[in-house]
Amino acid sequence: MIVRPATEADAPALAAIYGDAVLNGFGTFEEVAPSPADMDGRRRAVQDMGLPYLVCEEDGPEGARVLGFAYAGPFRPRAAYRYTLEDSVYVAPEAKGKGVGRTVLSAVIAACEALGVRQLMAVIGDSENSGSIGLHRSLGFEQTGVGRSVGFKHGRWVDIVHMQKPLNGGDGRAPDAPGITLTGH
Repeated sequence: MIVRPATEADAPALAAIYGDAVLNGFGTFEEVAPSPADMDGRRRAVQDMGLPYLVCEEDGPEGARVLGFAYAGPFRPRAAYRYTLEDSVYVAPEAKGKGVGRTVLSAVIAACEALGVRQLMAVIGDSENSGSIGLHRSLGFEQTGVGRSVGFKHGRWVDIVHMQKPLNGGDGRAPDAPGITLTGH
C-alpha cells in the first residue's frame, strides 16, 4: 500500500468511497452523496490550508486503485482552536479490515504532528461503529464523550462518539508555534 497526497484525479474514487458511507452507513451524517467535483472542492479546501488530505492505494492487475482516504481539517473555526484538528477516515467496503484505515490515518497523524498540532479530535458517527472506534483507540485516541441521539439517519437515531489524541506534548506546555491559520473569531 502506498500513501500519498490526494489529487484532482482521485475525485471519482473519493466520491465513490465516501458516497458508500453516506448511502449505507452512519460514519457521516450526510444523506446525499456528493459528486466527484464536490469531493475535489473539499479536498482542495483542506490542502489549501496546508493540512493533510491523503489517499491509500494499492497496485493491482488493473493499475493503482484508491482503497481509502483520510484527512485533518479544522476542529472549529475560532482562533483558540488553532492547535486542534479533527480527522476523518473512510475506507472502500471491499478494503475494510485490511489495514487501509490504520495506514492512511497513521500518516495523517504523523503529518499533524509535523505541523505542531497539539490535539487531534475524532467525531465518529454511531456509537456502534466498532471499526472506527477500534481503529482510533488502537492509534492512541481516548474516548472523551458520547452525544446521544444527535442525528437521525436511515430511520433511526444515531449517536456521535468523541475521541481525542494529544500530539506534541498536548497541553503539557504552552505552544511554541503559531498554530493553524483559521478563519473566524
